[in-house]
Amino acid sequence: MRVFNSFILIILIQIALSCNPALSAPDGSLVAKLPGFNGSFPSKHYSGYVTINEKKFYYYFVESERNPSKDPVVLWLNGGPGCSSFDGFIYEHGPFNFAKEPHDGFPTLHLNPYSWSKVSSMIYLDSPSGVGFSYSTNETDYITGDLKTASDSHTFLLKWFELYPEYQNNPFYIAGESYAGIYVPTLAYEVANGIDAGVKPVLNLKGYLVGNGIADNVFDGNALVPFAHGMGLISDELFEAVNSECNGGYYNPTSQNCKIKLDKVHEAIGDLNIYNILEPCYHAPASFIQLKNTNVPLSFRRLGETERPLPVRKRIFGRAWPYRALVRDGHVPTWPQLLSGENVPCTDEEVADIWLNNEAVRKALHADSADLAGRWDLCTDRIYFNHDAGSMIKYHKNLTSRGYRALIYSGDHDMCVPFTGTEAWTRSIGYKTIDEWRPWYVKGQVSGFTHGYDYNLTFLTIKGAGHTVPEYKPLESLEFYSRFLAGANI
Repeated sequence: MRVFNSFILIILIQIALSCNPALSAPDGSLVAKLPGFNGSFPSKHYSGYVTINEKKFYYYFVESERNPSKDPVVLWLNGGPGCSSFDGFIYEHGPFNFAKEPHDGFPTLHLNPYSWSKVSSMIYLDSPSGVGFSYSTNETDYITGDLKTASDSHTFLLKWFELYPEYQNNPFYIAGESYAGIYVPTLAYEVANGIDAGVKPVLNLKGYLVGNGIADNVFDGNALVPFAHGMGLISDELFEAVNSECNGGYYNPTSQNCKIKLDKVHEAIGDLNIYNILEPCYHAPASFIQLKNTNVPLSFRRLGETERPLPVRKRIFGRAWPYRALVRDGHVPTWPQLLSGENVPCTDEEVADIWLNNEAVRKALHADSADLAGRWDLCTDRIYFNHDAGSMIKYHKNLTSRGYRALIYSGDHDMCVPFTGTEAWTRSIGYKTIDEWRPWYVKGQVSGFTHGYDYNLTFLTIKGAGHTVPEYKPLESLEFYSRFLAGANI
């Protein structure tokens, strides 16, 4: 009888686990509340670390608000290299909007009506080790690159799905923007190869999304000048002169006359916000810069009542390699390394910096203390990163030819990774057109343009958006994202 009762108990526990995914989540990973937010979360949140040797990779997981047992699971990666995926969480498509008006000394959090967790579960990963809350006890791990990052992220995913086995059968996608134009396809390639090799657990990879992502030196490098001319940022005379001197090749000028003309182009556009030419260029107050460059813990109220911070949704925010020095093989400096300690130009990172460097917030997020993990920086200077994967075009062709769906989207007012270069390299793959260039709509309004190719490759523009598309066009972003995941025409 005892054996029979034990058998019944095991069956009941298994049924309970299948009905309630939270029961199989790691102990202590549930996020119960967050400083600055009053109210109930619309879905369950989990966070913590996955350990790989001496590296500790931090993640924040948001269950889908719709049907977490069936909806896709999407891994989100910000770029840099060296920038935290809390960029996407706080400023783009996370479950909250952050306002600078304080609540109990913290920025105030409101529910985001356009969160991508409306239709999918989201994993926000700080990668590689040394970025955001992720760190290693062996500082040699901070010497890394494209291929090592992809390998580590694949290992992270295998371990993560072991911790959350209830999601192993859900459709899985990888998404990211900017330098994640390299992170995403290289990781998808690792995952796809692991699936083919029978690596367990078997991930249910269906496809990937890349927003304003770098892909290829030549295509991306030659995109700026035609973009600047087409947008009316440089004159016909300058465009004709630079085109004549450079023979249409701008990314690697070989003649002095070409360099001189390119300098004139850069001078003409130098004071614009390269991440969205429609937006002003944000300049942080001196008091914030001083606080940020000290080891004193940050507090929201210490900014001072005399400061007039910009509303959060007016911040200018983006992560990418600057147009003056495109990504080439070899060492890629992070933004602080490139700018001698300063962070990304034209961006307001105050809310994220203040919130994530507060010890009460870190404790609520299950992030290790600053003594262990270091202070949180939007983009770190503690990694040494090498670009060693080459052009991404071969990765995209490999993945799409194997049946994985790909959405390559671009905010059409981003000057850092202009849509013209992205459109050109997607076309260069040589796939047959399935859906001719046409507008796509949200609520009866043109929201951009799309071009569909064979092998489920889609190129999409978002009208009026900058480098970080969901920041500028949250409604339209949730629309194209939802349609893509559902397999519908955009």
